[in-house]
Amino acid sequence: MQGLSRKDLFKQQAFIDGQWLDADSGETLEVINPATGEVLGTVPKMGQAETRRAIEAAEQAQKLWRSKSAKERAIILRKWFDLVMLHQDDLARIMTLEQGKPLAEAKGEIAYGAAYLEWYGEEGKRAYGDVIPGPASDRRIVVTKEPVGVCAAITPWNFPSSMITRKVGAA
Repeated sequence: MQGLSRKDLFKQQAFIDGQWLDADSGETLEVINPATGEVLGTVPKMGQAETRRAIEAAEQAQKLWRSKSAKERAIILRKWFDLVMLHQDDLARIMTLEQGKPLAEAKGEIAYGAAYLEWYGEEGKRAYGDVIPGPASDRRIVVTKEPVGVCAAITPWNFPSSMITRKVGAA
């Protein structure tokens, strides 16, 4: 992709279980610049088998994520924030070419999306539980907040970056 300082940011595979993969079928879908009609690249047309593997991998990864302290999770989200901001220009250019969003708006969305990562990382450190008076005077109900499982996130085409970080950062 022309104009990128880091061409490796334009991925044409799906990320499953720590690996960049093609579809089992080998099928792809074209990524087209809506302004020019130019084919920018392709993405794998993933199916049920790949989706199952992605869910299974996410379930395994979630066990590790759950075992991390709030501080450790915050450090990871901060690193993600830093990387997004470091590559803001390239990520915005990719977004502009893929969907036709003006470059200034795309840069704004990248920063907006990154801010969710920073915010959720900091707020996660303050995900305190609660102690609630019970029905009897000598009883208390203790509420703890902890990761409970894998989630699926469907994002709109018009704000892809910020809606991904808004959903994934919270999870």
